[in-house]
Amino acid sequence: MITGAQCRAARALVEWTREKLAVNSGVDTLIVEEFERRISLPSQDVCDTLQTALENAGAVFIAENGGGIGVRLKLNRSEVKRIGVLENEGGIVGIDAVP
Repeated sequence: MITGAQCRAARALVEWTREKLAVNSGVDTLIVEEFERRISLPSQDVCDTLQTALENAGAVFIAENGGGIGVRLKLNRSEVKRIGVLENEGGIVGIDAVP
C-alpha cells in the first residue's frame, strides 16, 4: 500500500494536480488531500486505485528494500534508446569507485 507522501511525490513527478488525479482515478479530491496530508487513511481499494492511476501516468512505486520506500518516473522507450546510445559511445573506461 502506498503512503500519502508517495502519492504526493508521484503526483509531482507526473505533474498532476490533486484534481487531475481525482479525475483520472475516480477518487474524490478531498480524499486525496486528506491522504497526502496524513489526516486520514483511505481503504486499501482506494490506495490501489490511486496507485494504478499514477502508475499509468508514468510513476513507479518502490517498496521497502532496506533503503526505504520511494517513487520514481519510468523511462519511456526513446529515453532507454538514448541511454543505450550514450553508454555505447566507447572511449576510455574510468574507475567507478568513489573515494
